[in-house]
Amino acid sequence: MSEKPSDDQPSAPEIPDDVWEQFTRDTARNTSAPKEPSARARMVTERLRQQEARGESPPGWRTGPAISNGRVARRRKLWALLGVPVAVAVVALKPSLLPGDPFGTDETGAAASPLPAETAAPTAAPGASDPETPTLDEPFAGSPALRWADGEAGIVLPEAKAVGSVPEERVRQALKLTKKLLVGANLDPKAVRGARPEAALSVLDPKQPKLLDELDTALRSPSAKHDPVTLFSRFDPDEVRPAGDVIKTRGRMTLKKGSHGGVAVRADYTFVYPVVRADGPVEVTRTIVRRVLDVELADPAQYEVTPGRLLLLEYDQEIGNSSCDVHDGYLNPEFASSEPTGAPPSGPTTDPYDRSKDLDRDPDECGTVSRT
Repeated sequence: MSEKPSDDQPSAPEIPDDVWEQFTRDTARNTSAPKEPSARARMVTERLRQQEARGESPPGWRTGPAISNGRVARRRKLWALLGVPVAVAVVALKPSLLPGDPFGTDETGAAASPLPAETAAPTAAPGASDPETPTLDEPFAGSPALRWADGEAGIVLPEAKAVGSVPEERVRQALKLTKKLLVGANLDPKAVRGARPEAALSVLDPKQPKLLDELDTALRSPSAKHDPVTLFSRFDPDEVRPAGDVIKTRGRMTLKKGSHGGVAVRADYTFVYPVVRADGPVEVTRTIVRRVLDVELADPAQYEVTPGRLLLLEYDQEIGNSSCDVHDGYLNPEFASSEPTGAPPSGPTTDPYDRSKDLDRDPDECGTVSRT
């Protein structure tokens, strides 16, 4: 099957062949040396509205005021499972490009109707939204995420079917564990507010050498080398708090036969977090985080693994609207009414809502986002 539905098309019952092919190409390509990443931003809709009212043109893409963050890329190794080494990479923040309108031209209808579940990469970025200012009552105003699902409802598992010699029940277990990892790392209210992401950590195999030690180091003593936001979405509760209880979610899972006798799952999801300052004037901004995870539920009869735990083989991320080169263990959103913090942007402008592109851009600089 080669059809690739856009965001407006109904869900497909099966996973397209070209998704598997892209997965294979990505896996082969990601064995190369690690890169240094980027992407972060802050909101400017009120400023744009004021400029529009005065008849002024908005700032150009490369001169826009939104900051996108760059994160350090690292490649780790999962040492031998019964003598078979597996590379583990962290390739962070690889920005996407913009235009396109998979939502169609009827923006009134589009704003009113939720999107069907994503079953393949959309063909283009979401179309432009009205430059509405988000509020506590409407934190997703002016965002394509307005039509996305809320929280866990946006993580729709594909149908569990046997993959090679891996039975249907094991495939179902792998999908459920992957969802638990995503929820624990990106949606758990306590973890998002800065607590230790215990639920996510409980899914990972403790027999995967060095992984949990490195994650513990990142959570305990964050730095450019060990930064927990490469895997976990978390905010400093002393600086910001969520604007409401909803985190918007959109993405998809695909699966294939794994290299360790099990089933491999790729999860590609974007999470949108509306936040306000913990103290000071009430102003809503949004941080957008896209994560791509490759995990495997390996066969404990063939490999030295823990039954019911996932091997985390690779993880990438793109983070929009967080200060450049700040490695304090938290996402650091910028607000339109405040001066930017962190390093100034030096890279290209990207659209953090564009899910039509792979995270395969030059991540060497911290750039500017076109919208939040």
